[in-house]
This record gives sequence, C-alpha cells and structure tokens, in this order.
Amino acid sequence: MRSKAEKPSENLLDELQAALSHGTVARRVETLRRVTDLFVGNAVDYSDDHIRVFDDVFECLIEQIETSARALLADRLAPIPAAPPKIIRTLALDEVIEVAGPVLTKSERLDEATLIEIARTRGQAHLKAISLRRVLSEALTDVLVTRGNEDVVQSTVSNPGARLSEEGLTDLVTRAERDDDLATCIGLRPDLPRHHYLKLVAKASMSVRRKLEAAHPELADEVSSVVQEAAQRVSAAATTRQTEMARALVKSLHEDGRLTEFQITTFAEQGKFDETNAGLAALAGVAVQTAETMMVESRTEGVMILAKVAGMQWSSVRAIIAMREKLSGGSPADMLALRDTYEALRSSTAQQVLRFQRMQSATPAA
Repeated sequence: MRSKAEKPSENLLDELQAALSHGTVARRVETLRRVTDLFVGNAVDYSDDHIRVFDDVFECLIEQIETSARALLADRLAPIPAAPPKIIRTLALDEVIEVAGPVLTKSERLDEATLIEIARTRGQAHLKAISLRRVLSEALTDVLVTRGNEDVVQSTVSNPGARLSEEGLTDLVTRAERDDDLATCIGLRPDLPRHHYLKLVAKASMSVRRKLEAAHPELADEVSSVVQEAAQRVSAAATTRQTEMARALVKSLHEDGRLTEFQITTFAEQGKFDETNAGLAALAGVAVQTAETMMVESRTEGVMILAKVAGMQWSSVRAIIAMREKLSGGSPADMLALRDTYEALRSSTAQQVLRFQRMQSATPAA
C-alpha cells in the first residue's frame, strides 16, 4: 500500500509531466486545480515531506500558467498556515498585485526577511497589502511608514497588530502636524506612549482650531474655547495605567521624603517620562498637568523654569533635556548655551513665570 506522500509524488508528477510536455493551457490549469484541491483538502494531515512534494509540483506548474490562474492559486494557499513555503515566496514576489496581494496580506508562511525585501523594493500596492497583515513587526512598519504613501501609512498606523518603534512614532507624530487624518489614526492607538500623545494633541488641537475658525469666523472665540476644553478632556482621559502607576510611585517617594534630585535625574536617564515629569512637578510644587504642558512644549524654557524653582543643578537639567530630545526626536540642543541660560536664570524670575503659568492654567478660556 502506498503512502499519501508517494501517491501525489507519482500520480501528480506523471500528470504534470504530461501536461507540460504536450498539454494545452486548459490542461495545465486543470492540473493545477486538481493539485490545489488535493492539497487544500488535506493540508492539516500532511507532513513536511508531503508539503515538499507539493512545493515541487506547484513550482513546476507556476511557470506555465497565466496570471488569473496564479492569482487563484495565491488566493487559495494564502490562508493555509502549512502552505508550501517556496511557492508562497514565489507568489509573494510576483510583480502582479493580484497574485502577490493575498499572500502578502494573509500568509503566515512568509518570513520576515522576505516581507522586508518586498516592502523595500515593490510598489505601493504591495506595501498596502503588507500593511493589512494581522501582525507587523517594528522593523517592517519602519519600512512601510518610510516608503509608503499616505494610504499605506494610514493603513499601517490603523492596524492594531502593527508594532511601531520609538523612532517610527517620532517621525509619524511630526508628520501628523500636517495631516489631521494621520493624527487621528495615531491618536486612536491604545499603545501610544503618553509623551507622544501629548505632543500630538497639542499640535492637532491647533490645527483643528485654525480650520474651524476659518470656516466660522463669527464663532472664533466660542470655537477656541470648545477646542481647548475638548483637548483638556481628551488629555485627562488618556492617562494610562502606566502613567497612574508612575505618578503613584513618585507621590509615595515624595511623601516619604525619598524623592531627591538624584532620583529624578535617574528617571530621566532611563527615559521614564511620566516619573520624571511627576517628580519635577512635586519638587517645583506644581500640578502634574502643568508640568506636562511645560515639558512637552517645543522650547526648553519650561523645563528650566521648573528645574530652577525646584533648585536643581545643571547636570540634572541636562539629563531631563536630553530625555526630551531622545523621546521627541528633536535636533540636538546647544547644551553650553542652555547651561549659560540656566545659570543666569534667577530663582525669583522662574517663580514669577511659574505663577503666571498657574494663573493661565486656572483661567477659563475666553
């Protein structure tokens, strides 16, 4: 009695040879259909040896059939986890998107290296297909958001299975300043780090305000108030569990007398935005939300004012500024010039500015 592996190997390869030697196009397509039916119907039962046999059969047939038949093969094999890997790679590399698309979007057989290769070399349609995959690694999303057009980028960002790197997020948030649709896609991601979210909301709210005021100039003051209040509500609602835990830790340290300048510097050096912000707010005697506003603004004066009120040394301030640069992806600051500015800043002046900041925060929008 012959095994399942021997049967497709002998019978189908014989039929394949006949079809390729003197068969019509219709016969070749019919042979492919029969091979595909056999594989799809029993895929879960085949061993690796069986799958290799089918891989050889498909590879022989794929060179002899037209686009529509290749596209049908791709559509049928793409959802199967145990699909033959060589033919899956061949289909994925096809320049015709109708053939490559189903495999690029659905196949779990495609390895990371092949996906990145295709993302780096193929056109936007192929990138869009990849962006729809159930899971996307940081390395893959970096290529997609770098090479992809607007549609590809939004598709990638909207994909809940896409992991976005710190560098990729920094670039996306910057680009979102000019793209409200992209800003919305980014802002809806549940895994968006708070420092990116705060920067995004600050920029997006300004963009929305300008558009609404341009459309209804007679309601400019009212629109400004509504947008500001909405941004405040959204920012408050965006406090994640991680943020709450960070603030609780800092509050405990502060109440126990263990919150020191050295501890805040350590938080900054470790890139812990929430802990650094909460610690700086505690030592400066301001609300955490006030400190956040001053921490995420584009200029560094806010950080230096908070630090001066808190009585911090320049080495600590430098660590906090360096953290902001790393998280935001901004250009390197002139630390020597900033040091001179910080050392020249009077504590009384910093306190006056901070009092004004508190007053502005407490005053309802006009």
